[in-house]
Amino acid sequence: GSAVLGLGNLGAEAALPVMEGKAMLFKEFAGIDAFPICLANQDTDSIIATVKNIAPVFGGINLEDISAPRCFEIEARLRKELDIPVFHDDQHGTAIVSLAALINALKLVNKSLQKVRIVINGAGAAGVAIARLLRKAGADRIWMCDSKGILSKKRTDLTPQKQEFAVETMGSLADALVGADIFLGVSVPGVLTPEMVRSMGKDPIVMAMANPIPEIQPEAIVDDVAVMATGRSDYPNQINNVLAFPGVFRGALDCRAATITTNMYLGAAYAIASLMNATDLDREHIIPSVFDPRVVTAVAAAVQQAARQDGVARR
Repeated sequence: GSAVLGLGNLGAEAALPVMEGKAMLFKEFAGIDAFPICLANQDTDSIIATVKNIAPVFGGINLEDISAPRCFEIEARLRKELDIPVFHDDQHGTAIVSLAALINALKLVNKSLQKVRIVINGAGAAGVAIARLLRKAGADRIWMCDSKGILSKKRTDLTPQKQEFAVETMGSLADALVGADIFLGVSVPGVLTPEMVRSMGKDPIVMAMANPIPEIQPEAIVDDVAVMATGRSDYPNQINNVLAFPGVFRGALDCRAATITTNMYLGAAYAIASLMNATDLDREHIIPSVFDPRVVTAVAAAVQQAARQDGVARR
């Protein structure tokens, strides 16, 4: 409960409805029986010890609503010490669906992931995971910003995770966006202005995923962008983790994967993207509906294939 949705550190009781909802989504979309557990404890070592102690009961562990940077250590240590899949959805679910959407958005503007410049605003769990997965997918021009501006090598306040993406340039979010191709927001409402968007390169892609209020309202820039996406269901192109986590766990459990690898994330992202064929793809349809019955099957199959290729499948 140290990072509940977009609401912050509200504690275990406030996180419980999120966990209950997540358990229902696992069952509804993937036929997986999930049990919501919230710990009244925010100490890293205690959380790890508790999860390890209850792990024999479960086939996999989905971590949720744990703040950065502790979430990185908790997931990494649990993966090292357990032989069942451990998946922090706030990181990897968001990254998988973001990459899937971006793959298709780039098709519409005839740009390649290798050549675009991407600005990610928000350098917490989701932002870092998105940047890592985009880099694995071939993106190498990634500028990240936090509340103090661009993650610059000249700054002395960066965590190890932020240092991975530090660049020579200093400045604000507005400075970073000049000439950029893509804005990916996993931050706070209202930080992006129409003027910033208009300073971006030709045919900009804006994915403003802060919830429940995005970094900019789509209506404010409808004529200034090639593609617009948010985390909300009442706008086109909803970037929703439910496209990823049910299928990821279905695939991992079905092949008895000992862990979850980056190639499994990549397989999931490409599987989601592939469900949008060329005739269906347009600026308001870059990603399948969360109710598309093909999604879980496609993601699970791709995850199993990657697990076998990586040698972590035990069935």
